[in-house]
Amino acid sequence: MPTADLSAQHDLHTLYSDHHGWLFSWLRRKLGNSFDAADLAQDTFVSVMSAGVAPVIREPRPFLVTIARRLVAHRHRRHLLESSYLEMLATLPEELVPSPEARLLALEALQQIDRVLDGLPPKVKEAFLLAHLEELSYAQIAERLSVSASSVKQYLTRANRQCLFALAF
Repeated sequence: MPTADLSAQHDLHTLYSDHHGWLFSWLRRKLGNSFDAADLAQDTFVSVMSAGVAPVIREPRPFLVTIARRLVAHRHRRHLLESSYLEMLATLPEELVPSPEARLLALEALQQIDRVLDGLPPKVKEAFLLAHLEELSYAQIAERLSVSASSVKQYLTRANRQCLFALAF
């Protein structure tokens, strides 16, 4: 194994052993749940490992907290999506309720769409969801968002472009 790889592994090991306990405690206080805290602490270090940035981290705790906060926000968004989807399913007549497999596929698709739209302004994301999930017209979306129909057109163009670029890569 090359020396650079060994050095990077050592840096990651040192980062983990010096800061994992602290990060876990911080997450447990923030989340009020040891199980989620353990998962997110591990996910944080997996992110550091995947990015290969352990050797260049100067301020480990603020760096780790930034990654952990992003992961907490991502988990929160995922739970909101799941809750919204399950609430919508609860309103359907029994004969229209999809199978467990179809529900899982739909949740995975919603999570993928959420990841693709991440970083877009809230109104752009909302316009996209209203157009594609609720099948509202530009005028209905404009009224709901308190914007003009031309703004809705711009929002949808931007969100659709983001989706197309995600599919291309």
